[in-house]
Amino acid sequence: MNKNLILTAIIGALTIILGAFGAHTLEDILTADQLKSFETAVRYQMFHVLALLFVNTYSAFNSKTKNTISVLFFIGILFFSGSIYAITLGVNAKTIWFITPIGGLLFVIGWLKMALSFYKKE
Repeated sequence: MNKNLILTAIIGALTIILGAFGAHTLEDILTADQLKSFETAVRYQMFHVLALLFVNTYSAFNSKTKNTISVLFFIGILFFSGSIYAITLGVNAKTIWFITPIGGLLFVIGWLKMALSFYKKE
């Protein structure tokens, strides 16, 4: 059983739920800028769900590489998208603003780890 794929599928379903929630419930509650931020969080979450599906099904990556990239992307989703969701839904941005760029940095590190793994395979 690949726990990373199961978690990825669950996060993928959650992404669809959050996107629908944003489109159908929040459009009357949030400002245009807040809604745009929420949509950015959903979009980045989905991009990384798709990347996680690739990483965890690509046979050329060894188990350690798959897990490293997966952890970076999972925590990146939590920090980046999660903090944007929290801020747009009412958490004081002054208390958690610094979490968003940490999540973005984890995404970048994950992508660079993937690039390095591809490079080493050549």
